[in-house]
Amino acid sequence: MKTILATTYAVNPYKGSEDGMGWNFVYQAARYNRVIAVTRENNRPAIERYMAEHPDPVYANIRYLYYDLPKHLRWWKRGSRGAMLYYLLWQRGIVDFVRRQKLEFDIAHNLNFHNDWTPSRLWKLGKPFVWGPIGHHPRIPSIFNRTMPLADRAKNAFTWSIKNYFWKWNGALRKTKEKADYIWCMNDSVPDTLGLANQPHKVFPNVGNLDYGWSPEPPTGPPNILFAGRLVHLKGPDLAVEAFADYLKRHPESGATLTLVGKGPEKDRIDALVKKLGINESVRLIDWIERDRLMEIMKSASVFLFPSHEGAGMVVPEALSFGVPVVTLENCGPGRFVDPSCGVVVDGDSYEEVVGRLADGLEKILHAGAGYQQMREAAREKFLNRFHWDKKGEILQSIYASV
Repeated sequence: MKTILATTYAVNPYKGSEDGMGWNFVYQAARYNRVIAVTRENNRPAIERYMAEHPDPVYANIRYLYYDLPKHLRWWKRGSRGAMLYYLLWQRGIVDFVRRQKLEFDIAHNLNFHNDWTPSRLWKLGKPFVWGPIGHHPRIPSIFNRTMPLADRAKNAFTWSIKNYFWKWNGALRKTKEKADYIWCMNDSVPDTLGLANQPHKVFPNVGNLDYGWSPEPPTGPPNILFAGRLVHLKGPDLAVEAFADYLKRHPESGATLTLVGKGPEKDRIDALVKKLGINESVRLIDWIERDRLMEIMKSASVFLFPSHEGAGMVVPEALSFGVPVVTLENCGPGRFVDPSCGVVVDGDSYEEVVGRLADGLEKILHAGAGYQQMREAAREKFLNRFHWDKKGEILQSIYASV
C-alpha cells in the first residue's frame, strides 16, 4: 500500500462540483492507499461532521491536514472573490508546509482545483508527481454573445487572456508539465492545449456520481424536463427556457413542465424570459437545495436538459445514474458525456438554430415510444461504465501503479 500526498484545495462532502469531487477523489484514492490530504482550514467542519455522521472503514486510510496562508496575506479574500489568486499563492506555500511537517509519502498528487493553466510546485518534493484531473472551460462560441451580460463578456475576455498567458509563456506552468510523471486530462481539449503528445497522460472525465439506485420503470404522467445548475450564462439556462418554450409550442397537449433548480445572477433575467414567452404555468424555479433533495428530483425527471458551455458538468453523470436521457450541446464537456444511445447532442450556426435543435432533441426523446426505455437503460449503463465514482478509483490506482 502506497502513501499519497494529495493537495485538495476544495473539499466538502455536502457539496457538488469542485468541492464534492475533492472529497470523492480523496475517498477513492484511500480505497487502495494511505492518503495525506492537504486542504484549507475552512473545509474542516464539513469534513469532520460528515465523517462522524457516515462512519466508514476507508477513513482509517485518510489523514487530513489543514493549511492556509498567514492572515496578513489573505485578509483581502472574501468567499469566492479572489479565489484563483489565493489558490496560486496557496500552491506556492504548500511545499514549505509539507516539508515542515516532515511527512513520509510515495507519490505527490496535485488533485484540485482542476485547472490546466495554474501551476503546481509539488514536483519540488522530489517524489513521483501526478497532476490532475485538469482541464478548462472552452471559449463560448460567439453566437451566444447576444444573451451574455456585458460584465460576463468582459470577465470572460480577461480570463481567457490570463489562461493564454499561462499556457504560452508562464515558466512555472511549463515546469509543472515537464516534471509531471502522469497527467489526467478531464477532456480531449487538454492534450492539444498543453502539447502532451510525448508525455504520459490519460483523457477521461473527472466528474462522477455515487449510485443512489434507480427505478427501471419510466416516470409516469406528463413529461417533466429538468435543468439543474447555477443560473449563470455559462450553464445556458436561457437556452433551456427557450428550447422548452419551442417544444411546448409544438406539443401543447403534452402538459410538459420545466423545472429549473439553481440560483445565481441570471435569476431575474430567466424570470423575465419565462414571462415574456408566456410559459409561467409550465415552469417551476427552485432555489439551490441540498444535494440529496436534488437527487430525489432527478429520479422523477423525464429528460435532463443541460445546454452548458462548460468543460465538465457534474450534474450530467448524476442524471445518467438515474437513467435520465440528456440533451446538451456539442463541446468538449457535457457533449462528450452523451451519445445517441442515451441522449441528444446538438450544435448550430446561430442561436435560433441551436434552440430549435435542442427542442428537436426533447421531441426525439419524449416521443421515442419504446425507444425511450432503451435510452433510459443505456443512460444507466453509461453511468456504471464511465461515471460511477468507483471507476475513478480504479483509474487513480492504475495511474499510481504506473509511476
